Amino acid sequence: MKMWAGRFREPLDAEFARWQRSFPFDRRLLPQEVAASAAYAEAIFAAGVLTAAEVAQIVDALAAILTQSVASPQFLEDDDAEDVHHFVEKNLVALIGDVGYKLHTGRSRNEQIATDLRLFVRESIDQLIAQIAELGSVLLARAESAGLAAMPAYTHLQRAEPVLVAHWLLAYFEMFLRDAERLADCRKRVNLCPLGSGAIAGSTIQLDRAALAQALAFDGPTANSMDATADRDFALEFVNALSLLALHVSRWAEEMILFSTQEFALVDPPEEYSTGSSAMPQKKNPDLLELARAKSARVLGCATALQVATKGLPLAYNKDLQDTQQPLFEAADTLLTLLPLVAQWIAKVQFLHERMQFAAQDGFLNAFAAATYLSSRGVPFRLAHECIGRAVQLALEKGCLLDGLSLAELQSIHPAFEAGESGFFAALKLEPVLQYHDNSGGTAPAQVKQALAKARQRLGAVQAG
Repeated sequence: MKMWAGRFREPLDAEFARWQRSFPFDRRLLPQEVAASAAYAEAIFAAGVLTAAEVAQIVDALAAILTQSVASPQFLEDDDAEDVHHFVEKNLVALIGDVGYKLHTGRSRNEQIATDLRLFVRESIDQLIAQIAELGSVLLARAESAGLAAMPAYTHLQRAEPVLVAHWLLAYFEMFLRDAERLADCRKRVNLCPLGSGAIAGSTIQLDRAALAQALAFDGPTANSMDATADRDFALEFVNALSLLALHVSRWAEEMILFSTQEFALVDPPEEYSTGSSAMPQKKNPDLLELARAKSARVLGCATALQVATKGLPLAYNKDLQDTQQPLFEAADTLLTLLPLVAQWIAKVQFLHERMQFAAQDGFLNAFAAATYLSSRGVPFRLAHECIGRAVQLALEKGCLLDGLSLAELQSIHPAFEAGESGFFAALKLEPVLQYHDNSGGTAPAQVKQALAKARQRLGAVQAG
């Protein structure tokens, strides 16, 4: 029997009935539906709707339904159930008879799905934060093991300045830590309980909504019944946070793809996450990285789908909201399966430190430091910048680097150039070039060492919740 069938004389068109069902995808919410229903049973028992024997029957039957779904997945292959709520009620009545119908007293599917989805999002956030913390831990481990190894950093995809490999990895750590913080902040707004909101105007039963919320580990009840049943802001905010997380994964993947090419040759991807070509025997393709980019695009699409689906909805519940579930599930599933693979890839990738170190000293990556050298000797920086630009042009004409120019050639540009232990040529070496950036957030070794220690502390705070 349909949960709403009493008003209708004609049965649903068979094709429409199949088409409009949500059970094929919302059945995954069965654990949340059972938990919320058990808490609601206790609440209406406290309100005098159920006897002690009846609430015990209902709670035990709900547990049995969940147990059977785990033990026998085919149990969920129900062609008649309209949605997860209908499925639970059907099986509840099959187990304990008409007492099962009492559970819906004062309750609406509108508040049920809002509650189930909040529970799902809350659990997903907790899992994702744990996964991001693991990813951050792997990044920190690789950064700490890199020591003083250097590499070229890029702007406009052109070599810019040398940085420590650890500094580069910490940049990704910062991105992902922000994602964890965003999700933790989102969780605060997710963690309110809609139960007791009824269909739109609130329950007709005097429920202790605070106790009901506490039973499900919510921070409290929602404030307005109309908003509670219509609201999907928590899902939008969650998936928008996931879209930023996916964007960061995609940026990381793109850089790893570039750095693994023969043209860059800075990293060697692990074979466990690569494949070959069916035609070209020499190929090692970065499949995980490429799929990470593609999966990230799907998450961004899910965020857009949710926004468009909800942008024109009047209060309160509309059937359109049923179609917001799949983008929500897909976005969560995508990141929950992707993040562990990303962490494993980072743990196993080979950084080609010798190539990185050479590249960090090749070209004119020390030009900014060279301009800083002149500036420290009283040359206004704008003029120092121009002088080094002229020196670079002269070196290009000669086919050498800055340290290949003679002191006389340099002094013809500006007399502030000097030789000796503290002179211009000493300032061009990798160690002092890195040391020039001895400021909070910079790549000087002492600063990176402090940054690593602080990162460990911040990661510990995320892991502690």
